[in-house]
Amino acid sequence: MERTLDAGQKAFDINLDPSIYGTFAEIGAGQEVARYFFRAGGAAGTIAKSMSAYDMTVSDDIYGRAGRYVSKERVETMLSHEYDQLIERLAEKRGRDTRFFVFADTVAAKSFKYTDECHGWMGVQFQHTPEAQMSRIVLHVRMRDQVNLQQQEALGLLGTNLIHSCFRLIDDRVEFVKSLMHDLTTDRILIDYISVDGPGFAGEDHRLWPLELVKRGYTEAILFGSDGQLLSGSDTFYKKNILISRGSYRPPTHFNMDMLEKGKEAFCKRIPKEEKDAMVVLPEISMSKLKERGKVISEDFLARVDLLGGLGHMCLITSFNTYGELSFYLSSCTNKRISFVMGHYNLQEVFNHDKYKDKPGGLFGGIGALFGHRTDTFVYPALSDDGKKVLTAKDADVLDEIKPLIAYLMANGRIEDIEEFDREHFSIWSRTVLKMIQNDEPGWEEMVPDSVAKAVKSNCLFDFPCDI
Repeated sequence: MERTLDAGQKAFDINLDPSIYGTFAEIGAGQEVARYFFRAGGAAGTIAKSMSAYDMTVSDDIYGRAGRYVSKERVETMLSHEYDQLIERLAEKRGRDTRFFVFADTVAAKSFKYTDECHGWMGVQFQHTPEAQMSRIVLHVRMRDQVNLQQQEALGLLGTNLIHSCFRLIDDRVEFVKSLMHDLTTDRILIDYISVDGPGFAGEDHRLWPLELVKRGYTEAILFGSDGQLLSGSDTFYKKNILISRGSYRPPTHFNMDMLEKGKEAFCKRIPKEEKDAMVVLPEISMSKLKERGKVISEDFLARVDLLGGLGHMCLITSFNTYGELSFYLSSCTNKRISFVMGHYNLQEVFNHDKYKDKPGGLFGGIGALFGHRTDTFVYPALSDDGKKVLTAKDADVLDEIKPLIAYLMANGRIEDIEEFDREHFSIWSRTVLKMIQNDEPGWEEMVPDSVAKAVKSNCLFDFPCDI
């Protein structure tokens, strides 16, 4: 069994490699990453420069003015500036045998004056081989330690792990991401954003990297834009009204799309006109059940992200098991209204007493977590088994003692039935469509948008039996 190096040993391993040489630029929480390399011994073989521009005026003079000092844009500016300077100064002298790198971070750590959420951006810009074009990896982290010194220590560990992995594990995505949290736990730090670019990361879809974070539990959620590219959820949702619908979207069906559209129409009636442009309509897919079974296939999730993107939707991938957990996460990202749109049978699941047996707060804790202070729910109806009745929220098949709770929430506008709907979509279920696709049964194409049907066939998605 291969031995895992601790942070000091990783720093020493890099220091002893004469082909690796670079700069450390750290703002906030001390120069904790550089400190690991200095303490390990042999740092003169690795560190060309170590600096920290804490004063904003000094920082602006070096890197230019910034709207936000702890941001992705700022850390990328730091990486580019320091890397260009490093190459300009040293490429001619030692570029033929050297893999140059820059590590940079900008962090808002706990202090006497700063008590908000502690977070930071860090990244490495580097050559994976001498004279190669640069590659780059950028992370966003949320720090959970309550003491400044502990936050510094966690950042030092993560940054050292990151640098070591860039030069030792770049060809193994799974081990690379796993190694980032060596000697750390999610009680101390969460990595909720990772982007990679450049020839060092060539050969696979770069979006597989953030999905690995969710699979490993290093973050709770990642967000992809309608163009399929990774976004920062906290930045995208900031001060936005959010309408969200959980589903498998495997594949997206007419039912899914109509529920989102009708939910949006109902949602727009509840928010001020001037805020309608600041609204996010969001499909969400959870990995939770698949993680429990050990059956998460990242490429399958990316296929769904692309199908939803083709329909003009961004997509949130999470590890949340309950609606309450998802609601709590979204509430931490925005101070505006959050609304869920769900099918009739999803509402029954939310109020199913058995779903909360293992939860410390029980059913009432779960319902309270879902609705919070600014959250409500729109319910898309279903058709009864005999096809004679449209089932609404009041018809939910739940315990008799739970029905008054649903009635109370309806009376207070926290649960609302969608009255405008398409009866033709009632019988469309993603799992039924999926079986039809896999068995090559006719008729499924009429149950999904045209772009979805074409993509499934042309890309052989969801085990569609393509001739190879």
